[in-house]
Amino acid sequence: MPHFRITLAYDGTDFVGWQRQANGISIQGLLEDALAKLDGRAVAVAGAGRTDSGVHALGQVAAFTLERAMPADAVVRALNAHLPEAIRITSADDVPASFHPRFAARSKTYRYRILNTDIASPFGRRYAWHVPGALDVAAMSDAARLLEGEHDFAAFQAAGSDVASTVRDVMASRIADCGLRIDCGFGLGDMAGVPPIPNPPILNAAIRNPQLVYEVTGSGFLRHMVRTIVGTLVEIGRGRRTADSMAHLLVLRDRAHAGPTAPASGLFLVSVDYGPVCS
Repeated sequence: MPHFRITLAYDGTDFVGWQRQANGISIQGLLEDALAKLDGRAVAVAGAGRTDSGVHALGQVAAFTLERAMPADAVVRALNAHLPEAIRITSADDVPASFHPRFAARSKTYRYRILNTDIASPFGRRYAWHVPGALDVAAMSDAARLLEGEHDFAAFQAAGSDVASTVRDVMASRIADCGLRIDCGFGLGDMAGVPPIPNPPILNAAIRNPQLVYEVTGSGFLRHMVRTIVGTLVEIGRGRRTADSMAHLLVLRDRAHAGPTAPASGLFLVSVDYGPVCS
């Protein structure tokens, strides 16, 4: 029987998360419902990670087995025809039956978006955390880099989590002031790939939307780990904590001492890396 690996993107705003649940609409549930129509039987789908309610994905990975023989490109077309527009299958590949998207993963990359402006565009609220007021981006960047390496991230996991180990290896932890501007008809924006306009008009500062992006790559992540890191970084940016306090949290291993959990809306699962064998 053919075994497929798919990559999918989704807007998680209106879903209860990846995992099928008794109440609410999940990404996994919708995929399994679509595959049941395609294969004429119940089909179990395994995912690379369980994104929470409201979290988005640019490159989630899942796998399943079909009894019906189909080429990979037909699987993409058939699933997209049965899924809501908020979920899109971007690619499909034939893989060995032994492939599991979670256990075969070498690393995952998450991205978190912050709109740091007094007034945020209403078109960005589903995909970012609006944080008004000045932020010390340099301090936030210094703090983010302190998380790189193998550490115990117990201070950054959701309360009540039950895992065998809270040690994770973070390969990259960086935050940058992208300086992106959103042009939604309110004024001219400095958008990527668009040449600068000579002698541009002076814009209302409230319209310009600086975007901060935190990106982290690691061997694995605890529940709410990225969102708690971001909440702590924002407190550092606001001057409520020092940059080196991030290192102290790794030693304290106590969730009560870390910052708040940032909203789900700004978080994206960007990609899952499987190395050369499964790529």
